[in-house]
Amino acid sequence: MKFFIDTANLEGIKEAQDLGILDGVTTNPSLMAKEGITGQQNILDHYLKICEISDGDVSAEVISTDFDGMVKEGEILAALHPNIVVKIPMVKDGIKALKYFSDKGIKTNCTLIFTAGQALLAAKAGATYVSPFIGRLDDIGYDGIELIAQIRVIFDNYLFETEILAASIRNTMHVIRCAEVGSDVMTGPLSSILGLLKHPLTESGLAQFLADHAKGN
Repeated sequence: MKFFIDTANLEGIKEAQDLGILDGVTTNPSLMAKEGITGQQNILDHYLKICEISDGDVSAEVISTDFDGMVKEGEILAALHPNIVVKIPMVKDGIKALKYFSDKGIKTNCTLIFTAGQALLAAKAGATYVSPFIGRLDDIGYDGIELIAQIRVIFDNYLFETEILAASIRNTMHVIRCAEVGSDVMTGPLSSILGLLKHPLTESGLAQFLADHAKGN
């Protein structure tokens, strides 16, 4: 499973990249604003800074919800860097935009997926990635992991090349469960990745090893 980090924070992206396990980055207008990045040119410049750190795909989101607007914005984003993936919302005109970009060989990420039907439409339109938001589904009493499993079965049934990118990851167990059910990618905060390092027995075992070593010296 690929590991993406969901942020616009350059230090966090660099930390994940330095670990040697980062495969890409996702971000959005909210995450940009959180870092104080506003204004179209500043946002475009920030995407380039992200691409300079990460070797993998970087999802850059359009703001428009109409076909012409999405195409115009998406073409500007795609021209920034070969690693840019145009993030398109799951709306009717978004499906048309996915098809448009797919026909032009431009990578896309269909975001705000909450049903298997939405994922199926995006895959048929040629999306590179679909992003089911599992944490938000969990918040309203639905099983986000079950949605990942359902999409996995459908995509495998028909040999879609579209990758499942599990988004709205909230914790380390989300990461593990996504891996169990066959998500191609997960994107989440750095804490959800670093959490995989931790176990109390690992920590106590290391402490014991060091204590024993100290006694021998």
